[in-house]
Amino acid sequence: MSGPRRGRTLVLVCGLGAVAVGLITVLLVVGLDMKEPDRGRLGERGTLPARGRAPRATRPRLFSPNSVWNAPLADSAPLDPASDMLVKKLLDTVAQNIADRSGPWIQTNESSTPLYIVSSRQPAVRVQLHTGWWGRTLQKALDAVPIPKRAAPAAGPDGHMTVWQPSKDRLWELWRARKLADGWHANFGGAIARVSRSRGYYSKDSWPPLSRSHWGATATSLPVVAGTMLIDELKSGVIPHALAMNIPFARSKAFSWPAQRTDGTSTDPNAIPEGARFRLDPKLDISKLDLPPMTRMMAEAAQRYGIVIRDQTAHAIAFFGEDPAPLGTDPYTGRVGFYRGPDPSPVMDAFPWEHLQLLKMELRRVR
Repeated sequence: MSGPRRGRTLVLVCGLGAVAVGLITVLLVVGLDMKEPDRGRLGERGTLPARGRAPRATRPRLFSPNSVWNAPLADSAPLDPASDMLVKKLLDTVAQNIADRSGPWIQTNESSTPLYIVSSRQPAVRVQLHTGWWGRTLQKALDAVPIPKRAAPAAGPDGHMTVWQPSKDRLWELWRARKLADGWHANFGGAIARVSRSRGYYSKDSWPPLSRSHWGATATSLPVVAGTMLIDELKSGVIPHALAMNIPFARSKAFSWPAQRTDGTSTDPNAIPEGARFRLDPKLDISKLDLPPMTRMMAEAAQRYGIVIRDQTAHAIAFFGEDPAPLGTDPYTGRVGFYRGPDPSPVMDAFPWEHLQLLKMELRRVR
């Protein structure tokens, strides 16, 4: 939780809710390895659209260039038949959040994740996993995690933490991580053995032969760092990937690729499912909107790569920025911070919500 918006508190439930409902969902969808739909359904994604600026390569990127997070959308990517209705649902939620002064928000120093990038020389430690039988294979992947000595999980109930080792092309994430007298512990998480070739979600290919499609610190098995705006990216002026967004009251018993499961609780058949992918209209000329710098970066990313519904919240819409705690300073707030103020309200208020579209969904049902 990055702080209250105009006096109200945003409470995310991707923690306890992700497990309370998520455990049931895991039992229902274990073994379901959702495949990426035909590219023809989303348009040819191998070529950068003409609009916007090309990403700046400053270090290895997380996930494959063709993953759902990094592959640019074609202008001709088909829309979902429910696009108008579900965009209106989202706009109604935005309006309600603004009216009750709770959002939309950008999570940074709570309910997001710090990202620890470690070298090949970083000593590995065992993370004791506290879960049931369905976590036994994950425990083996967490037996040797190169966690820095001074590392700490995000504040808040989710306690997320992400460790990336580019030299070995590996990534680990933890949910409800904590360091006790006898070492590191976590309630769940995930591991990806070949990050540079990862499709951007947990599957049976993530850490062979151990991996399972229900791994992950979010209720959709989308990595918690996926879609998170990294501090280096914001400093460069370009977010070179899709954005992650959480919404309140996601649809229950249904989810869309790239989500692999869901903790949605809404019984409204017209609620937005987790995994749904929005984008800004490719015909929109963002350069003419006079947006704040961070809003412009987010809008360009939303137009080029899209916005993926990654999890569910209790009340307000939320995007995600890298947790700055390891830096010891907060680059988001203040007169010269990314927000150009004390909180993300101006950034979110200026976002061109009314120009969103919903791309064609690949829905899966949970029995």
